[in-house]
Amino acid sequence: MPELRKDPILGRWIIISTERGKRPTDFIIAPPPTGGGFCPLCPGNETTTPPEVLSYGRPQLADNRPGWSLRVVPNKYPALVIEGSLDKEGEGIYDRMNGIGAHEVIIESPDHNAAFTYLSPDRMIQVFWAFRDRIIDLSRDPRFRYVMVFKNFGSGAGASLEHSHSQLIALPILPRMIVSELEGSKSYYGYKDRCIFCDIIRQEIRKDIRIVCQTEHFIAIAPYAPRSPFETWILPREHSSSYIEMDDRQLESLTAIFSELMRRLDSCIPGVPYNFVLHTAPLRSEPLNYFHWHFEIMPKLTSIAGFEWGSGFYINPVPPEDAAKFLKEAKI
Repeated sequence: MPELRKDPILGRWIIISTERGKRPTDFIIAPPPTGGGFCPLCPGNETTTPPEVLSYGRPQLADNRPGWSLRVVPNKYPALVIEGSLDKEGEGIYDRMNGIGAHEVIIESPDHNAAFTYLSPDRMIQVFWAFRDRIIDLSRDPRFRYVMVFKNFGSGAGASLEHSHSQLIALPILPRMIVSELEGSKSYYGYKDRCIFCDIIRQEIRKDIRIVCQTEHFIAIAPYAPRSPFETWILPREHSSSYIEMDDRQLESLTAIFSELMRRLDSCIPGVPYNFVLHTAPLRSEPLNYFHWHFEIMPKLTSIAGFEWGSGFYINPVPPEDAAKFLKEAKI
């Protein structure tokens, strides 16, 4: 029988449609486009991108030249632009402001064919360091209130370039999703005097039916009310509200669990398109005792259609307990 499950943080409802239950092999993934043609993200083509704002692996005197192991550049076609002022104003009952922000591309490897899932630990950890370095740098701009870090993999998840990359957008406002999480977790804390994310982690460890994998510092779980099949969250085991608070050991632990989780997902559903998004505290905020930073990984296996758009419900054919079991048992 289908279930309605309420997300304890946001209060949204998810339909678990068990009659539509599927195994990983029931999902058909379109093959990726074949390679060929010019790639602006490859070494030797540095002059075709905007000037880099960060690079690892070579002397800074050689900026915008080959020899890098990771490179961050402004998006050539940005969603928001960095120059100018916000100029907030009202238009009758409406409000507007200029589209001020920063939109950057993190080029994760010089190897055009390298997939994020199979990056070596020393390569993958650089990606997570780059997220941290750019968030810290952008937090110095008083116009920005939040930095959204995300990755689109596969055309089904919105990726337009084959070369492995992730992105970030610095925003002058807080995203609605983050506001909802902050409000929901703050309300829970006000009632129980505990962080809801910490309570979720404790309960999931105790029941052990939705845990995919763990390291010393992190845990990967299939959330109780997932929006799509095989949705997974990675959370620090100890309370922390901001991604940039991590030390070297925690960063190594994050790299290990992220690598394991992505390999398990690819083993279950080879080539699956996915998005991942970092949820962290707003810029320049004090430590929050009610909010817990985390990554959300969302494979793109179902479509949002009329019912979902009209109702706000998500229909998920795979119970998270089954998804966690498939992922945990995957051969990697």
